[in-house]
This record gives sequence, structure tokens and C-alpha cells, in this order.
Amino acid sequence: MNTHAPIKDASTLGIPKMLILGLQHLFAMFGATILVPILVNNYFNGEGLSIQVTLFFAGVGTLFFHLCSKLKVPAFLGSSFAFLGGFHTVANLNTGIFKNMTMGEKLPYACGGIVVAGSLYLILALIIKLVGINKVMKYLPPVVTGPIIICIGLSLAPSAITNASTNWLLAFIALAVVIIFNIWGKGMFKILPILMGVVISYVCALIFNALGMTNADGSAILDFTAVNEAAWVGLPDFFICKFNISAILVMAPIAIATMMEHIGDMSAISATVGEDLVTDPGLHRTLVGDGFATALSAFFGGPANTTYGENTGVLELSKVHDPKVIRIAAVYAIVLSFIPKMADIIGTMPSAIVGGISFMLYGMISAIGIRNVVENHVDFTHSRNLIIAAVILVCGLGFSDGLTFTVGSTDITLTSLAIAAIAGVVLNAIIPGRDYEYGNPERYRFDKDGI
Repeated sequence: MNTHAPIKDASTLGIPKMLILGLQHLFAMFGATILVPILVNNYFNGEGLSIQVTLFFAGVGTLFFHLCSKLKVPAFLGSSFAFLGGFHTVANLNTGIFKNMTMGEKLPYACGGIVVAGSLYLILALIIKLVGINKVMKYLPPVVTGPIIICIGLSLAPSAITNASTNWLLAFIALAVVIIFNIWGKGMFKILPILMGVVISYVCALIFNALGMTNADGSAILDFTAVNEAAWVGLPDFFICKFNISAILVMAPIAIATMMEHIGDMSAISATVGEDLVTDPGLHRTLVGDGFATALSAFFGGPANTTYGENTGVLELSKVHDPKVIRIAAVYAIVLSFIPKMADIIGTMPSAIVGGISFMLYGMISAIGIRNVVENHVDFTHSRNLIIAAVILVCGLGFSDGLTFTVGSTDITLTSLAIAAIAGVVLNAIIPGRDYEYGNPERYRFDKDGI
């Protein structure tokens, strides 16, 4: 295990090392962030979201989030996958004003729905500010947040396997390099295991590709076609969103899921860095930052933003907890958004490398959830705690495709994590025998009158 003391102030390492650490966070978020516009483009027949716009607002959204959270929370905001189902639904709307629209004409309305979804964060933030964090967190004790964090990591596991299976040799090399540098690395190399895994496995990919080796499906390991066609400098393809009640009803309810995921992510980051970020700078501040970043991105033609678990995994591995490093990664993302060729070069990274590294990152997230439960002394001899955790885990891992229901003529999908969070909050509220008080230094206290 990585046992060196956490680094709270990365400036002690010097600017060159901080720049490299920021690069590590950039690589951690890049694959998933650009995957969202790639998938949305498939839904809209090539007339969907721009990768450049996505990168620009990932960077801008992250910087704004840091401002809102008093520069205290080491979180990176990348593209949210939660809204993919909503994009797919809007792409297939063929009634009313959408009847004769091209796919490109429908896209701004999908983004308009996300703007409204982002504004719902501000409403929840206001409620938290008015009633107080103690009353809100009464419904989100570690017996709820811990299993949710575990689900966040494990729900991502199939993605790691899918990516790694494209080329198991490359995936194994990437994972092995991360483990070796994390355990036996010295000095700077010990806090750069992800970056070293990317660089060394990519060099191997170049060698394998030159030798004529292919992926499991016979495709080339590396494809530089897009790089050759891309320009060195180019403005992101911004556009202004539009609003329609049908699209809003598709997109806005998804905020229920993403707000729950946000709370889980804040709990995960708090557990990772050993600070109660939910209280200081406060959940209301982080919600405002996340919600505004989402609304701003969508208003100008980008996807929704969300705090990234991949970067939380990097925090845990590197033990560098300084938010300044995340802000450096955000600046990198903004710069890349104006350099299409560089973005496409990074985009050539084989999926297998992303998969191999994700083995560690996603597992780390779940491990953080376990640690959250252990450090808060959650008593699993107490039946109510066992029931709550059990239901959360089954919901979070069992509803792999979410739960879709129809309101009027609109299909609404709750993600597995949203279902798990709602189930956990409800059960914690209605089952008697609570044994936890938020802010109580004793944390859990066994209630003999409980179940």
C-alpha cells in the first residue's frame, strides 16, 4: 500500500512537479470525459456534442466549482454519463415541434433541459443553507453514504472490464506499472503511478502496433487518422441552447440522480482527504458549483458536468490532496479545447490502457467507501444498519440499466446509484433505532432500543 504522508500543499514540491501531477489528473478524466460526446454523437447521427466544447467546459466548470467551494475541494468536473439516456430520448422525439427537425436541430433542446436540471442543484443548495447541514445529513449517515460510495466504484467495474478486454496484454501492463510505481516507486515516481502507467503502456502500444499486433477484435491498436485530419488550432463549436417543455421533462428529473451522486462523491472525497468537506466549505457550496457548471456548459452546447470518481482514485493513490493540482488539470483541459490535434493525440489512447488503469481507480473508490464505514464505526450487529446497507448494495449493483417509468408521454430513467441513494435515505428515515448523530465526535452510538 501507499503509506507516505498525504501532501496537502503541492507547492512544496515545486512548480514542475505540480504541472506533472496536473497532467496525471488530466489523463485520469480524459477518456470518460470525451466518451460522452462520442456516444451522444452516435445518438444524433453525427450532429451531437463537440469534444472541444466538452473539454472547455470541463475545465471552466472545474475552476468555477473550486471558486464556489472556497478552493478547498480537490474535485474535477467531467462529463456526466447520467444524462445519456435523456439525450437518446430527445434524439428520438418525433412529435410536436420535433416532428420535422434534423438531429442537429434537436440537440439544443436537450441542452436546454440540462440547464433546467442544473438549476435544481441551486434549489437543493438553498434548502440546505436554510435548514442547516446537520438536519440534512441526519438522513445521510455513513451507513447510507458508505455503501453508496462502494456502489459508485463497483458500478463502474463493468466499464473497466469492457475496456480492458479489447487488449488484455496492454491492460495488464498498465495495471502492473501502476502497482509497481505505487508500491516500490521512489520520490516523485511514487506519486505519479497513473501517469507512469499511461506513458509506459502507451509506449508498449506504439511498439506492438509497429510490430503488426492487433486488438482482440482484429482492429489496429492505434489509429492516427483523426490526428492527421485535425487542425492545430480551432475554436470550440459553441451554440446557444433552446427550451421546450418535452425536453425539459426528459432531462430535468435526472438531476434527482445526479444530486444524490454528488453527495456520495463529496462523501468519498471527504473520506479520501480526511476532511469533512460536507461541512466546510459545505454541501450547499459544492452543489452550487456543480449545478452552475452543468447549467453553464449546457447553455453553450456542452454536456452536464459531474464530480469525477476517477480523479478521487488518483487522490487516493498519489496521496497529493492539494486542490491546486486539480485546477492545473482544468487549465490543461481548457487549453486542449483550442488544440484539436493535441486532443485527438490523447484520444488515440487505446481503450485497453484506460481499462487497465481503471481496475485500480474504480477499486479504490469502493475501498474508500469501505473505509468510510469502518472509520465511522458503523455497527453491523445492529440489524437496521445491515438492512440499509444490504438494500443499497443490491439496488446500486442490481439495477444495471436503471429504472424507467413513464410520466405522461415521457420516459424518465433513474440510474442505479439514484435508486440506491433514494432507497438508503428512505430506509434510514423510516426504520427506528438510529445510532448516529452528524457532528457527534463519538459518531455511532449503539441504541439498545433499536432493531
